[in-house]
Order: sequence, then C-alpha cells, then structure tokens
Amino acid sequence: MRDERRDLELFLHLCETLNFGRTSLDRHVSPSTLTRTVQRLESDAGATLFDRDPRGVSLTAEGQRFREYARASVQLWRDYRDSGLEPAELSGTLSLFATVTACQALLPDLLAPLLTAHPGVRLDLRTGDAAAALARLAEGEVDAAVAGVPPRLPDGLTSRTVATTDLVLVTARGREDDALDGPFVLPPRGLVRDAAEKWLRRRGVRTPRVVAEPDGHEGLLTLVALGCGTGIVPRLVLDTSAVRDRLAVVEADPAPERFTIGLCARRNDLRRPLVAALWAAAG
Repeated sequence: MRDERRDLELFLHLCETLNFGRTSLDRHVSPSTLTRTVQRLESDAGATLFDRDPRGVSLTAEGQRFREYARASVQLWRDYRDSGLEPAELSGTLSLFATVTACQALLPDLLAPLLTAHPGVRLDLRTGDAAAALARLAEGEVDAAVAGVPPRLPDGLTSRTVATTDLVLVTARGREDDALDGPFVLPPRGLVRDAAEKWLRRRGVRTPRVVAEPDGHEGLLTLVALGCGTGIVPRLVLDTSAVRDRLAVVEADPAPERFTIGLCARRNDLRRPLVAALWAAAG
C-alpha cells in the first residue's frame, strides 16, 4: 500500500538537500525508491517538480508550489497526531511481510488480538525470501515484517521479539554418520547463511563444499530430504515442514547459535495508528 505521507516527507527532504544521494542516505531508502517516489508525485501533480541536469537539482516553479502543499499536508497530519485524537474504530489496510513458515507458525497468534480488537482492519499479507524482509520494510514496501533479527538493525528500524528458535543441522534419514563433514545445502544469503558460516569457521572449515543454495527454507529442506547434503535451518522451519519425517537432526558440538524472530517496523511509523495497534498486540 502506498504511503502518501511518507512520499511527501521524502519530497520535502529532497527540497532541502537538492541531492538524491544525500536524501537516500538520510532517509534510508534506495536511490531507485526515491526516484520512483518523485516520478509518482510528478505524475499526480501533472507537472515536473525538479529540474535535473549535469549541474545539479533544482525546484521548478511548479515544484515550489507543490512544496507549500506538501508542507501544509504534513503539518496537518502532525497536528492531528499530536492532538491524541483517534477514530472510534480503527480501520484501513496494514501491509505485512513474512515467510511462509512465519505465516503458518507465528502470525495466527500474533494477529488474532489485533483483528479481534479492530475488526475493520484489513491485512495485505506478502510472503517471500526471509533475507529480503528488512530491505522491503526499510524501503517502505510494507508497514511491518516478521523476520530474523540481526545483531544490529538497519538505522530507522526497531523490533520486538516474538519467538526464539534453535538453528539445527539436518540431513536425510540414514545419512547422519558423516553429515557434519558435508556437502552442505545453504541459503544464498541472510542471517541463517551468516550463522552457518560462523558455525563452520568455529569447526575450522573455511571453504565448505556447498552443493546448492536455494531461495527459501522450504526448497532447502526438500533438497536435504533428497540426500543432496546437510542443511541448517531454524527449528521452527523444520517443525512445520511437510518433509520433516524424511529428515534427521544432526547433533553438533558446538551447536549453532539461537535465532531471534521479531516483529519489525520503521521507528517513525510507531505513531501511525495501524502500526501502533499491531505493535501493542505483539506485546
């Protein structure tokens, strides 16, 4: 769902800096996201708002007029928010990103109190690769995400723990004896890949033999069940997998570190009624 207020705030920041790179860094959005935001606003306004040439960026006459509108709109919202007034019944659409596993194992309990208290709220639920969750949140594609929490969150994001789970090594049943020696099936990127590489280094393995790097834990477990190699996944994923009966957990010493799953949101959005209600439900 498009956040029109956020678009206006990005526009106003760009009016101050007149520098796409600086605004992208300061507001923690990608240059492509900022460019698309300006293009949407120019399409809505029916006019060019910025002149862009080799000498730099400047506001057009129509851009200066639009800046006054943007300032007034953002200020009206702030005045309303600061007044403490809220609608009698919360409504609207809340966009949420989660993996398939999180949808099945965590979201029913997480979202039930929200929907019970606010039946007028609609959910726009999106699923995909866990490694992309925080990037999609930071770029404003969704209002919140249920995702693995890194030791250091990107600037502007905050999280509330909703679950912790062990990371476990898994292999096809009957292949447990030499599973710790590989080969390995690992995610191509993300927190689980980082944890796997850290565990391997602790065992003195600097260059593991990786035979597959599927996107998604579900695909990874399928390859492991077929005997392609040893995998590493959150236990929560294993427990909800349709192929878990074909897999065996491999005990390791040291064991991989535990994995924290959190409800994540942009810190500035915690004042938005919908996001605030979700945050309260998670508490």
